[in-house]
Amino acid sequence: MYERILVAVDGSQAARLALDEALKLAQAMRAEVLAVCVVAHTPQLVDIGGGFVEDNRASSAMTDAATKALDEARELFTEKRVAGSVRAIDSYGETIAQVLMRAAEEFDANLIVMGTHGRTGMRRLLLGSVTESLLRETTVPLLLLKETPEAEPEAER
Repeated sequence: MYERILVAVDGSQAARLALDEALKLAQAMRAEVLAVCVVAHTPQLVDIGGGFVEDNRASSAMTDAATKALDEARELFTEKRVAGSVRAIDSYGETIAQVLMRAAEEFDANLIVMGTHGRTGMRRLLLGSVTESLLRETTVPLLLLKETPEAEPEAER
């Protein structure tokens, strides 16, 4: 049924749950998996005349986190014997949801798997929801796994 599965990873517990589920599906269906980590850069206003400048320390930390998440995915592909590849994508000028939709289209994904933190109320309002944006915009089936306090990635069970 699914031949190409895109999974969003970011190093979080929710993303790890999504990766584990994507691997189970890929094994069962002999599907190919693409693990994508979006590196979001947030420009900061320094002064009226100076425009925007990027904090290189924050960018370096985000790049390091992306590298770690993608290295973990690559190791799991080998361990679980799943055909897979990894990709880090900068989100300059786009939302994370837009980047994921573009990546799914380029990969010709049949399924997108991602974790959600399940934030509600003011936290959701302030932080936004990549999951909700993606759910509203994509035409690709979306499998969501909600992070729960008792949820543990497969490797820790």
